[in-house]
Amino acid sequence: MQAAVPPPVLPVLVAAQFAGTSLWFAVNAVMPDLQRELGWPATAVGTLTSALQFGFILGTLVFALLAIADRFSPRRVFLVCALAGAACTVGAWAMVTSFPALLGWRFATGFFLAGIYPVGMKIASQWYTRGLGPALGLLIGALILGSASAHALRALGDALPWPSLMLGVAGLAAAGGVLLYALLPEPPGAVARVTTLQWRALASIATDARVRSSVLGYFGHMWELYTLWVLMPLILATRLQGTALSWAAFWVLGAGALGCTAGGWLAPRWGSARVAGVQLATSGLCCLLAPWLMQAPNALFYAWLLVWGITVSGDSPQFSALTARNAPPQAVGSVLTLTNSIGFGISIVSILLFVELSAHVALGPLLTGLALGPALGLLALRPLLRTGA
Repeated sequence: MQAAVPPPVLPVLVAAQFAGTSLWFAVNAVMPDLQRELGWPATAVGTLTSALQFGFILGTLVFALLAIADRFSPRRVFLVCALAGAACTVGAWAMVTSFPALLGWRFATGFFLAGIYPVGMKIASQWYTRGLGPALGLLIGALILGSASAHALRALGDALPWPSLMLGVAGLAAAGGVLLYALLPEPPGAVARVTTLQWRALASIATDARVRSSVLGYFGHMWELYTLWVLMPLILATRLQGTALSWAAFWVLGAGALGCTAGGWLAPRWGSARVAGVQLATSGLCCLLAPWLMQAPNALFYAWLLVWGITVSGDSPQFSALTARNAPPQAVGSVLTLTNSIGFGISIVSILLFVELSAHVALGPLLTGLALGPALGLLALRPLLRTGA
């Protein structure tokens, strides 16, 4: 039976995760200013985003293969990576006039984010041996808000100079790492740290039917999620521009936090697999309706995007909860990290494909292609849906 979790644990975890993951789109928020001042092309933001994503993929792969979060204290890993990610953002600020240097700093930032996002989930799984779905709902909801905050920062950009924004995000991330390390003790009864690489445990992604089901469902979710995030400003630009567009993007994408929180609340009643399946099916339907709803009246258009924003992110915590619950206990951190690595690799393929196609195909028909991920994800999730996991 799970011991009582001290009340401060979840708020500290959520606040630290929000602060740490705010690094994700810190440079994206100030790119319009940099493009005006330095004459960079519009494609620069995509190049910088890809650099960070590649860094995250490499970081998660290294962290998983070396079992970093399972061999060392996850609290310490989170602290070191939050401080390192903050230092990389300060480096990006200091060398911002050199695009190659900025690419390097963003790549490094992505690498250290591998010790923040998945490791935060590992810490949650140590504290919440039961009720992990609701805990991860709030935790990943914080990640969604942290990521979407780039659009809010952009909307506020006229009032805040870009150096203040970059340095402010760096300070926030560092504070999140210190907060978690200082206020969160080691969880009672935590699984002993491993001293050797857990190859068999990592292989459970392919060999264990329950782990494989949730992991493949997550991969289908990742085909859709970040590509929609990248394309959302283009979708909104068909009706909005300037500050109004930035605020709309923040509210639509940030609404994913509602999906995460509501899904976490429903998970103990419905089961994590059912919650993930309903949200994945709903977001897939939103993909398929795109050719009609792109032309719909404003009220229906924005309602569609809001539902899509809620459900495209809302299934993520439950996929992670299922994977953490079924993975070998001594390697939960490594399995989650490797799953993130592969998932983000899939997202880069999807982003590059759909961004290239967007220059040649109308957005409405193009967005239907994102439904491939939810369709395959639901197919993979069937074993867990049958058991009501």
